[in-house]
Amino acid sequence: MATLADSFLADLDELSDNEAEIPEDNDVDAADMEEDGDGDLADLESLNYDDLDSVSKLQKTQRYIAIIQKVEEALKMGSDVLTQGVDLEDDPEYQLIVDCNALSVDIENEIVIIHNFIREKYRLKFPELESLVHHPIDYARVVKKIGNEMDLTLVDLEGLLPSAIIMVVSVTASTTTGKPLPEEVLSKTVEACDRALVLDSAKKKVLDFVESRMGYIAPNLSAIVGSAVAAKLMGTAGGLTSLAKMPACNVQLLGAKKKNLAGFSTATSQFRVGYLEQTEIFQTTPPSLRMRACRLLAAKSTLAARVDSIRGDPSGKTGRAFKDEIHKKIEKWQEPPPAKQPKALAVPDSEPKKKRGGRRLRKMKERYAITDMRKLANRMQFGVPEESSLGDGLGEGYGMLGQAGSGKLRVSIGQSKLAAKVAKRFKEKNYGSSGATSGLTSSLAFTPVQGIELSNPQAHAHQLGSGTQSTYFSETGTFSKIKRT
Repeated sequence: MATLADSFLADLDELSDNEAEIPEDNDVDAADMEEDGDGDLADLESLNYDDLDSVSKLQKTQRYIAIIQKVEEALKMGSDVLTQGVDLEDDPEYQLIVDCNALSVDIENEIVIIHNFIREKYRLKFPELESLVHHPIDYARVVKKIGNEMDLTLVDLEGLLPSAIIMVVSVTASTTTGKPLPEEVLSKTVEACDRALVLDSAKKKVLDFVESRMGYIAPNLSAIVGSAVAAKLMGTAGGLTSLAKMPACNVQLLGAKKKNLAGFSTATSQFRVGYLEQTEIFQTTPPSLRMRACRLLAAKSTLAARVDSIRGDPSGKTGRAFKDEIHKKIEKWQEPPPAKQPKALAVPDSEPKKKRGGRRLRKMKERYAITDMRKLANRMQFGVPEESSLGDGLGEGYGMLGQAGSGKLRVSIGQSKLAAKVAKRFKEKNYGSSGATSGLTSSLAFTPVQGIELSNPQAHAHQLGSGTQSTYFSETGTFSKIKRT
């Protein structure tokens, strides 16, 4: 029977055998990885970024050459050559327009690739330029114009960039850390700029052709935004079907450029607006309402593109109705608010009030009436600061109390009718001493109304002869004896 130590040794032997087998598999995997790595490196080495032809290949493709040739022929023939009575999908003109839309997207991507190539090469000369000029075509024109010139005061950039951006570029170029490019690198950079400009001109030809056929392809969309803007929207979106599937918020941004204001004010700049700012409706709208008008234009343009994508209304009547609706809404926004109408008074109540008058109500009003002291405290004199309990305007204000006369607080309290009645009632009572005369008898009486009062103790002596005092405490009266039977 094997012991515990023997079983442990057997497990260790199995582990050592497995470890001996693993390196063989690892060697195979490592060899495969080396082969894959060599293949990837070979692919990367085959793509030479110093050669412009290896980066930009669109202009040499047969598809590009054929479409541009057809577009040039169609532009020479005019825009009246349309196949009537044929389904839109089978119409060769429409197929050419679809190909033009797809080609315009490819041209945009190719321009971006060439733009990156130019930036990589020209970064050694002017690294700050790419942060000042964002548009690829503008960047290519500026690079071609500047070349290897270090002093930009000798380079005329007028017409290529706005005056504010020209000033910033000139100031930045005077403090740049870049160095002049070698002739070979400069020639490749200028060649890339020329290629980008040629692609941009080819894109314009394609858009001109699409614009000339917009009245047939997208009549409703052209009725709202115009043929030129409709062609640009379709070209950027990649066709009428792609434009119809796009939400209105994205249609509003088609063609928007990243604007560099170089630190200037953003008050008059239109952000988040693309090709729709070129429409007649947008330009004739007041500046304060242009963003609302742009959102409305994007929504209606999307609906019109969806109508055109299914050929719902070839006459363009729906698009013209949408345009009239947009005009009416913008006019409605500009109307002044309605004048405030005078409000009629409420109908008075003809019913008698439930509160009744009388002596009790008059007494209550007199008891809770506001006093003259409170009236003065609630009143302020113009131009004279009031005194307060804590001073410097802190605490409870005294109003006009103490401001009349010597400045001291003097308030004369008028005696009310209720207080007069109470005083009369107290007066009628006897506040003197008792009828017996003694040495401690005083003729002075203290009353709550009149204070110290001088009274005659013998004034009421004649009243003591009647009542209980005449029988119990009289000098002549005796007790009566009642006999029981």
